[in-house]
Amino acid sequence: MLMMMVCLVWVEVVVCGDEHEIQCIQREREALLQFKAALFDDYGMLSSWTTPHCCQWKGIRCSNLTRHVLMLDLHSDFHYVSGEIHKSLMELQQLNYLNLSLNSFYNTHIPEFLGSLTNLISLDLSSCRFGGKIPTHFGSLSHLKYLNLAWNSLEGSIPPQLGNLSQLQHLDLYVNYFEGKIPSQLGNLSKLQYLDLSYHFFEGNIPSQLGNLSNLQELYLGGFPNDDLKIDDGGQWLSNLISLTHLYLWSIPNLNTSHSYLQMIAKLPKLRQLSLRGCSLSDHFILSLRPSTFNFSTSLSLLDLSLNTFTSPMIFQWVSNTTSNLVELHLSDNLLKVSTSNHFGMVKMNSLEHLDLSYNRLKGGILKSFMNICTLHSLYMNANNLTEDLPSILHNLSGGCVRHSLQELNFGYNQIIGSLPDLSVFSSLKILDLSENQLSGKIPEGSKLPSQMQSLFISSNSLEGGVPKSFGNACPIPPFLRFAMFLDLSKNKFSNSFSFLCANGTVETLYHLDLSNNQLSGQIPNCWNHFKSLSYLDLSHNNFSGKIPTSMGSLFDLQVLLLRNNNLINEIPFSLGNCTKLVMLDMAKNKLSGHIPAWIGRKLQELQILSLGKNHFYGSLPLEICYLRSIQLLDLSQNNLFGQIPSCIKNFTSMAQNTFLRDSGYHRNNLTGKIPSNIGKLSSLEFLDLSRNQFVDSIPQSLTQIDRLAMLDLSHNHLTGEIPTGTQLQSFPASSFEDNLDLCGPPLEKSCIDHGEHVKGPKVEIDENENSLLSHEFYISMTFGFVISFWMVLGSILFKRSWSHAYFKFSHVRR
Repeated sequence: MLMMMVCLVWVEVVVCGDEHEIQCIQREREALLQFKAALFDDYGMLSSWTTPHCCQWKGIRCSNLTRHVLMLDLHSDFHYVSGEIHKSLMELQQLNYLNLSLNSFYNTHIPEFLGSLTNLISLDLSSCRFGGKIPTHFGSLSHLKYLNLAWNSLEGSIPPQLGNLSQLQHLDLYVNYFEGKIPSQLGNLSKLQYLDLSYHFFEGNIPSQLGNLSNLQELYLGGFPNDDLKIDDGGQWLSNLISLTHLYLWSIPNLNTSHSYLQMIAKLPKLRQLSLRGCSLSDHFILSLRPSTFNFSTSLSLLDLSLNTFTSPMIFQWVSNTTSNLVELHLSDNLLKVSTSNHFGMVKMNSLEHLDLSYNRLKGGILKSFMNICTLHSLYMNANNLTEDLPSILHNLSGGCVRHSLQELNFGYNQIIGSLPDLSVFSSLKILDLSENQLSGKIPEGSKLPSQMQSLFISSNSLEGGVPKSFGNACPIPPFLRFAMFLDLSKNKFSNSFSFLCANGTVETLYHLDLSNNQLSGQIPNCWNHFKSLSYLDLSHNNFSGKIPTSMGSLFDLQVLLLRNNNLINEIPFSLGNCTKLVMLDMAKNKLSGHIPAWIGRKLQELQILSLGKNHFYGSLPLEICYLRSIQLLDLSQNNLFGQIPSCIKNFTSMAQNTFLRDSGYHRNNLTGKIPSNIGKLSSLEFLDLSRNQFVDSIPQSLTQIDRLAMLDLSHNHLTGEIPTGTQLQSFPASSFEDNLDLCGPPLEKSCIDHGEHVKGPKVEIDENENSLLSHEFYISMTFGFVISFWMVLGSILFKRSWSHAYFKFSHVRR
């Protein structure tokens, strides 16, 4: 639907012709330059906005008839642009299309003047971090067909003036902080096809006027468990939505009191997807609705009943009897408790492809009930009470035709025992998740993987030994590696060499390889030129020794390289400079030596996380480190570095301007000179440790500008003078400043007024493990980073399903 709207607007706003031949109107060019001047463009998104003809600029399209700017499209996949929207855009009165989505206008409001751009057809301000209210002036945008304000922090009530947008076809307000009642005036939007009002704090009844939206195809309401939103009058208005194909009613509390609304839903002739997630529906409520008097439309293909209170296996029979062409069934996060297929019966759903039973209390015996669903592609049984041995569990599935149809099988987060058996009987299996179980011992020789396998998750078990040769079937490239995309063997006890990784031939598709937290030893294989698509490689927390292999420099698509906590020696190979897409590089806690390479700053300018702490690097910090303008976490602690911190630290704009987690560690080196006076520009810094160096002079006054500091350690230096009075510095313990003999003022006991007698604070002994607190905080910060910060920092990576699966493994909001 979204793509159709975008295409529709594109046709309407772009007049045929070569925009490179169009010369823009000068006053509109000046307006765009004023707009640019109010923005922070650290990533160069607006670098083309310098030439005379603004119609050639990135994101700009003009009419070849009138030369007016018709389109301004600066949408991104990350918050590349920040600042505020300048009122100069009022000059673009012929603008039809405005898209600023996924940029950062943090702590600003949506400008009211946008309501004066009355020729707008499409307006997308989603994921822009706006606060405040929706301007009532938006009710004047009489030509508007597409309005997307999702994923902001908008509050207050929805202005009833939006009901004046008679041409509107798409309205998306998903995930904001709106409250009060849903305005009945939205029922005036007779052309509306898409309406998302989910995940807010509405109260009262859903207005029956929504039943006037006879062209509505998708409707999303509710979301938060504490919502006080209700359906009144038995939901009679629902039956009028004759064009509806998607209906999502999430966490609406009174849906468990009457069958009437279900009867209305059953009358919708085109309904394809229905979600009643989190509505406190019970067995008694659903099962009392007899299939003899009730049936869903034959068009229904997806039914989501997750996050309810079902306990009885009879719910499956009810679904089977009230639907005829169901493709997806979601029953996760209920209280289903079934031990054997005798309590369950054979499920007869001849079109079912996806079944989600995760987060229940089911046993492995029920799997026999599914073995003859010949269309089933995906089965999710993660987070249940599967305690049997894995071969027995799989045997319950392998007796029927489902062994040929299954492509994805998730048994993660159970208590399954045993080892990994021969899986080749599941001939179509592509994704298998056995992580977070109790598998143990060696994988038996003779065990095989399906040749179509793409993703294998067996992390967080107790498997040991190595991968058997039978996985490779004696072929030059193991069959499962030919198609594999994601291989996670982390958090086990594997110790043997992974020779299958270096088989002759090229692995084209593998992009994620995680062998971390095992007992692998010896040298890292030098065969990485075989892996043409690898973007994530984690070999951390093993016992690897020797040099970092030079062939890693052939991983041109690599974005994350984790070698932390091994016994690697020598210098970082120059060939890694070819990995110019690296975003995260962690080589901490090894025995690496030499100078910190200057080419890291010159060649790896996409780096956002660089961790080289606890090694044997020596020398001064290279000035080229200043080129890392995107750096957000920099840890060079516990090396043998000396010299001054480059004053260019102020150029670390991502540290200074973004609002995410920050960490900077230079402690336990031999750095000298002054602490940079402009360190206060790192306004989002949360952790700063400069302890055990040779810094001199006073603590910079600008340090008081960093009001987010959660941990500060300047101890064991040669700092002098008064500790600056600021918002937080006096709140840190005296140990943060100790062993600076000429430092005075709170929180130290030594007064700066008393120049005569040297008053020395108590000496605090710090043992060799004093950095355990920092390490703990580091990992806590990394955890929050992956859940909060890295969601944006590594957005292009973590939005991939498999990556988010590996990092989070949480139940996300389904849409």
